[in-house]
Amino acid sequence: MKHIVYIIPILMFFYSCNDALLDEDPKAIASETFYNTVEEIASAVNGIYEPLHVNTSYFTLLEALPDNVYGKGSLATINEYKGFSTANITNMGGVWIAFYKSIRNANVVIKKVPDASKATEDEKAQYIGEAKFLRAFSYFGLVRLWAGVPLRTEETMALIDIPRNSADEVYHLIVSDLKYAEEHLPDVPRLLGTPSKWAAKTLLADVYLTLKDWENARDKAKEVIDSGKYSLVEVKAPDDFELIYGAELLTSSEEIFYFKYTRQKGWDLMNFFHISGDGYKPYGNNWYSFYSTTNNFFYKTWDDEDFRKQYNFYNWDIGLGDNSLLFKKYTDPNGNTAAPNDWPMYRYPELLLIYAEAVNNANESPTAEAMECLNKVHRRAYGYAPNTPSPIDFKISDYTKDSFFELVIQERGYELILECKRWIDLVRTGKAAKVIKEAEGIDLDETMYLWPIPVVETNYNKAINPVTDQNPGY
Repeated sequence: MKHIVYIIPILMFFYSCNDALLDEDPKAIASETFYNTVEEIASAVNGIYEPLHVNTSYFTLLEALPDNVYGKGSLATINEYKGFSTANITNMGGVWIAFYKSIRNANVVIKKVPDASKATEDEKAQYIGEAKFLRAFSYFGLVRLWAGVPLRTEETMALIDIPRNSADEVYHLIVSDLKYAEEHLPDVPRLLGTPSKWAAKTLLADVYLTLKDWENARDKAKEVIDSGKYSLVEVKAPDDFELIYGAELLTSSEEIFYFKYTRQKGWDLMNFFHISGDGYKPYGNNWYSFYSTTNNFFYKTWDDEDFRKQYNFYNWDIGLGDNSLLFKKYTDPNGNTAAPNDWPMYRYPELLLIYAEAVNNANESPTAEAMECLNKVHRRAYGYAPNTPSPIDFKISDYTKDSFFELVIQERGYELILECKRWIDLVRTGKAAKVIKEAEGIDLDETMYLWPIPVVETNYNKAINPVTDQNPGY
């Protein structure tokens, strides 16, 4: 039943010539006569999602980088922290392509929809807001991985030769797009897997956090908290986290913005978590490209009583001994085709931790409200009611600005494991080199903070010199 609701062509439209709601070919979506009715506009907007939803290299490469996960195969060299291999760089080039495909499709919508003849101004503004949200989402991914990148907008999308813009210029467009989105997106998503204005505010809070604009990050996060739209799912045992990540879950009270999947077009990433015979994904290939061990520093220092630790890991000898661990955050033990587990982009607990971090920095010390936001996430992890004081609460009197910051980053690491957040957090906070040294005893090659501008860009974009315009170290 879950999947009937996910008519979102995110998952369905590029199936076949007969079944497709929208052709991926940009010439098809650029038709002069297509953008007139609400139905036509909606189909075009849905086309922005597909490149993002199949962007598996983003997940695999970013999850292999931090201190809590080890990679296997081509991902294994990442954990040597001596720089990226050719295979890694090539795969990340696919991420670049996916983001720019999504941006291209968004640009077409933003350019064409204002002239729609059979839609109201409010309807047009809503769909443009959705396109701008997704364009901002893609540029936010690009700028954090590559720094300054070419800005392709509705005004320049026909041009090939565009120089690298500065990171500041990219962030300026991101903020501008999200301000438009929060004003014009609906209070409730038009479909599951599409953004509301609250998703736009959440993404904007994350952008401001990355920019160290603490006051704006605090205020945007507070708007979402005060809306009362979201709450933490309560858990009483480790397996209750299936109420957040399970294959049969439709949605939950903490879902702000997720990528949604169906059995008709499942989540390919499921293949990277499991091994044949483990029972957590009994169909298709089980490649387990990620693993950890009980000797891993992140794992060893994580309290054994934390339900998140108990839920996320299970022992399985993969040829390294009985201390090796695989992950079960995303499982589909009863499936027989493809995995419909959703991929969380923003959940309410992350929003609470964004607020706590922003308040601490803006105030130069934690506040009672910031500590309460963190404690809500922490309580739930031990099976306590999130909104009721518990025996495992942290006390504000025990923390300074710096020690509370460390506490927030630690809690983010536990709460958001396998959600593509940890490496981004370590880099943005300047902790990556220290954490890798502490965990692995390795001096991180700092060229790994950014990826090289891919040859798929420099081979065709003559406004970018592949040597002088490249990121440091490449």
